Amino acid sequence: MHIEQIKIENFRLLQECCIDMRQKTTLLVGKNNTGKTSFAVLLDKFLEKPDTFSFTDFPLSLREAIFKIDADTNVEDLAIRMVLRIAYTEADDLGILSEFMLDLDPDRRHTSILFECTIDKKKLVRVLPEDEKERKKFIENNLSGKFLDVRVYAFDDFGHVGEQAYYMSHRSQLEEKERTSLHALINLQVIHARRNVASSEDAGRGSKPLSAISTKFFRKRDVEADADDENEEDASADKPGAGSIEKLRSILAEIDAQLGEQYAEVFGSFLRNSRDFLDLGDLKVVSNIQSQSLIENSSQVIYGDADNFLPEHYSGLGYLNILYLLLQIELCRDDFSRRNAPLNLLLIEEPEAHTHPQMQYVFADKIHGLISAIPSLQALITTHSSHIVSKSDFEDIRYLSRSSASGPVSIKNFHTDLCREYDKLGADGKSLFKFLKQYLTINSAELFFANKAIFIEGTTERILLPLFIEMHDKKNKEAAETGGLSSQNISVLEVGANARAFAPFLEFIGVRTLIITDIDTTKAVPNEKNGKPSYQAHKVEGSTHTSNETLKHFLSAPAIENADEHQDWHKRLLSGKAASNDGKIKLVYQTEESGYHARSFEDAFIAKNFEKIKIKRADLDGLKNVHELDSFDGDDYYALTERILSKKSDFAGSILYAELVERKDDETQEYIWEAPEYIMDGLKWIHRN
Repeated sequence: MHIEQIKIENFRLLQECCIDMRQKTTLLVGKNNTGKTSFAVLLDKFLEKPDTFSFTDFPLSLREAIFKIDADTNVEDLAIRMVLRIAYTEADDLGILSEFMLDLDPDRRHTSILFECTIDKKKLVRVLPEDEKERKKFIENNLSGKFLDVRVYAFDDFGHVGEQAYYMSHRSQLEEKERTSLHALINLQVIHARRNVASSEDAGRGSKPLSAISTKFFRKRDVEADADDENEEDASADKPGAGSIEKLRSILAEIDAQLGEQYAEVFGSFLRNSRDFLDLGDLKVVSNIQSQSLIENSSQVIYGDADNFLPEHYSGLGYLNILYLLLQIELCRDDFSRRNAPLNLLLIEEPEAHTHPQMQYVFADKIHGLISAIPSLQALITTHSSHIVSKSDFEDIRYLSRSSASGPVSIKNFHTDLCREYDKLGADGKSLFKFLKQYLTINSAELFFANKAIFIEGTTERILLPLFIEMHDKKNKEAAETGGLSSQNISVLEVGANARAFAPFLEFIGVRTLIITDIDTTKAVPNEKNGKPSYQAHKVEGSTHTSNETLKHFLSAPAIENADEHQDWHKRLLSGKAASNDGKIKLVYQTEESGYHARSFEDAFIAKNFEKIKIKRADLDGLKNVHELDSFDGDDYYALTERILSKKSDFAGSILYAELVERKDDETQEYIWEAPEYIMDGLKWIHRN
């Protein structure tokens, strides 16, 4: 038995969305302000805290209608709703779930639960002020508690077809249920993002969070032990720590007895005087050490050995956070075991708080095993961590996004929905999707949280792109006024010639992307044996084709077999007139500049900076045959690059080093090098869009 789907309507940013819950662990990812916290809050409100709904929980799109509410308003259109679709099998114990099953047809394997928070129209309209401004203010300040009606219904929409949801078109068939039944069916535990974790800076200014939660952990175990003493049939001696609690109680009883004897001597005079003076009878002072108080007041979490230890607040925030999480999970595990509900939900908000990347990797690896060890549990984890995402299964990821800053949130099943998009690509789709899954590293996972992305070809561009971005920001007036590229949330990925593999992925997450690539021109050379042409690398002048699959894909190249069409497209490619139809993706590649058309980034850069390279050649690494710089006639930079460039990364590194070191000593702060125009044009586009 498990929750298969959660549908949400009219709650804050979550106006109409649905989350697939078929995995044991579901990872909710997305940029800031996409509703991850709202999702956690809604679950908590409907399942545990129904009295906490208020005016601010209603989405902006309904506010105007709420302000105009009157006796004729259909409040069902304004209701906040959540629907749980529950799947079960013949092997499940349906005793508790049967309360929510309205049809016992043996062929059915689903039932649904509807949660509704509806405005109590009669109560609210009766007390609303006449004045429009006062009316609005009253609603903003008072629409909560007594003016809201929160209810739970069972329904079964098996086979329902129609534009309107079953729970709207078949209201008479909804069966209201008591919250006691719901509480028996579903146990929700939430570990919130705002955790009481403090560093050494806070020492002595408040409670110690680990010691405090250790106390809470012990208190729950102690209470359970008391309950088991009262009900021997359900005794839980096999529960973790049960035997230890009994031993602790026994030790404390012995201490009480010994202290009692000492108290009689210490307080003897005081007690005798009290009896004589106040006539209080047999007055005594006895020892009564409570185990909970002892844990709370006399225990602390330390690290190190007993002789040489440090207090908990000397630990880094990351360690404190993880330790706190693990203790919270243990508390939740106990609660799941104690209540023994058929459906258990654990929601962990932002486990990455305060932790460094390596610890986030470790958490992502370990948490799945920890969750799997808890029977009948489904876990939801919200995160902003690309490190956690990169260590997670594709099948677990649910992506929350907004089409605009004011638009509603949509929740997508990353694996299922994206796989469908890749299937549209035909035979290549499966291999491209496989590549994408293998490439979900820390870098590509950043795309989930980025506002923009830049794809680059290789190492040279990766080394020099930060310099080019700095050049753009300093030379562009618009950047100076509005904030440059360096201040924007941009993810840079080195994808080589595989940018096309990301096409459906980029469309799926809606990230505006600049692709900086090479034109990679080739020339068709007939094969004398079979007559089929081979395509060999060739300078731009005289080329007939390109080997760049990214250009072919995004710029819609005709098939090579359609010779005339393809040649016409190739001419448009060379002139820079071949454009992408996707307004969110722009490709930039080498175009003619100062009378020369480069084939790659390296020859474009050398052509642009030839004289400076010639002067500084002794200080530049990654070069060979540098004497050819003196005899170069200024015609074919592509051929020259092939002859003088030995190691691209070394060359790029020394170019960057010369820029940073020499410009630091130059009072004019003029840049030594110039960036190719196609790159600067691309940076302008990604900055503006």
